[in-house]
Amino acid sequence: MPNHPRSIQMLHDKILIKLSGAAGERTSRGGIVIPATAEVAKRLIWGEVQGIGQHVRSVKIGDSVLFSPDDQFEVEIGGETYLVLRERDLQAVASEAAGSGSGMYL
Repeated sequence: MPNHPRSIQMLHDKILIKLSGAAGERTSRGGIVIPATAEVAKRLIWGEVQGIGQHVRSVKIGDSVLFSPDDQFEVEIGGETYLVLRERDLQAVASEAAGSGSGMYL
């Protein structure tokens, strides 16, 4: 049994993701804690890519990705919970901030 996600080779179009924060509870801009039970609409969540299969084309390890919590499967590795998704279930990939200072955005 592997104890670290780097020792796992994902297959086909599968992606291994670690959640960026708590999936349920969140805090408003004003500092009010909003419990997961108060959610009314479907809410997408962010995670960090920890492993990818050989057919994944749009993301790489370390990318932040946006996805629906309804499309996930959980797996425990080394006492930590990770998610397994198909690449097509991702909604967005966060781009890195421009480091050149040119002021141009793509």
